[in-house]
Amino acid sequence: MIVLFTVMLLVLLATGLPVGFALGTGGLVGMLLFMGGDGTLNQIPLLAYKSLDDFVLCAVPLYVLMSQILLEGKVGNDLFELGNKWLRHLPGGLGAATIVACGIFAAITGSSAACAVTIGAIAIPEMLKRNYERTVVLGAVAAGGTLGILIPPSIPMILYGAITGESIGQLFMSGVVPGFMLTIFFIGVVVYKSRNLPLEPKASWAERMDALKSSIWGLLLPVIVVGGIYTGAFTPTEAAAVGTVYSLFITFCIYKTLSLKHLPNILLGTVKTSSMIFCIMIGATLFGFVLTILQVPQALTLMVTEMQFSRWIFFIMINCLLLFLGCILETVSIIFITVPILYPIILQLGFDPIWFNVILQINMEMALITPPVGMNLFVLQGVSPDSKMTQIVKGVIPYAVVMGIEMLILCFVPGLATWLPSVVK
Repeated sequence: MIVLFTVMLLVLLATGLPVGFALGTGGLVGMLLFMGGDGTLNQIPLLAYKSLDDFVLCAVPLYVLMSQILLEGKVGNDLFELGNKWLRHLPGGLGAATIVACGIFAAITGSSAACAVTIGAIAIPEMLKRNYERTVVLGAVAAGGTLGILIPPSIPMILYGAITGESIGQLFMSGVVPGFMLTIFFIGVVVYKSRNLPLEPKASWAERMDALKSSIWGLLLPVIVVGGIYTGAFTPTEAAAVGTVYSLFITFCIYKTLSLKHLPNILLGTVKTSSMIFCIMIGATLFGFVLTILQVPQALTLMVTEMQFSRWIFFIMINCLLLFLGCILETVSIIFITVPILYPIILQLGFDPIWFNVILQINMEMALITPPVGMNLFVLQGVSPDSKMTQIVKGVIPYAVVMGIEMLILCFVPGLATWLPSVVK
């Protein structure tokens, strides 16, 4: 029966039904099959309400709103110009500037898609004009955009914390060092790929300072948001509210790139994205309720403890599962489907849940650039319609390999993810 139930869910997903509705339908059918009775349907609104009744989740629409404000306010333009002025004279300097701009914009917005759209629209034509190979350009922007998941603030980390009960602040801090490392690795890839291109003229110190002055207001945003959390000035949810108000201030009053006429589109985009996330969350809750009735998590945990395999064998199997799901689902769906099942197994195996958060987020970064449904692949094709999907996929392969290498490093040196959360509490 469990196998038939799983097959039914896969069939629903294969039909193109939105993931939230597919999960909800699977949960509804499972409840009718395994519970029955007239009171079954009465559980649905109760479960839906319970799934969203968490103060932490208030941060999700606020961070989405903040990213929409910064996207419409073109804050990324100044960030790209900052990286360009400081790094363009180096080998592959414009590519490195693109990665740096992606990393900073990711730290500001927490949105990978917004990062790929904003930086891609500026960087792609500039790099192509300077004879960068198209696959190198597309790969740098697509992979750089994924840094929004690992560098705090991160919406997927908030969702992981809401499901597991882990501290959002600790989860945010766990991504700082690995996020910085991954940014450096990405820069290394694009510099190596562009090593034979002629060097750009070096910007003067006056030009560099002007670029820094222009972007300083945007650079202060992650300092305020993340710094406020760790100084105890406000909670992660309050930090999202503060960041949103600050974003409105700098885009309306400092940069003056937004006006009241932009607000309807900003709010509509926020509602669409937030509704999608919460719809998936409700569907996953209904689906998870059926799994709980069937005691699937308990059965899997018991199976893991009874089998004599090394815990690292199961860890590899988990990563293979996440990699497979990343090829067919987007990140929010993967988190809500897998984390409730995997979290007790991870604890049983003795893995640190804060460390596993980073491993999960790197897998989610891979999900954004792996075909056939990698979101950043389609975002880039929209930004650069002249580019073929095969060129984008070819460009992201080296970065996917680098992500795998970073996960391997984290397995041998878990302190890279757990040291900072243990120091800053």
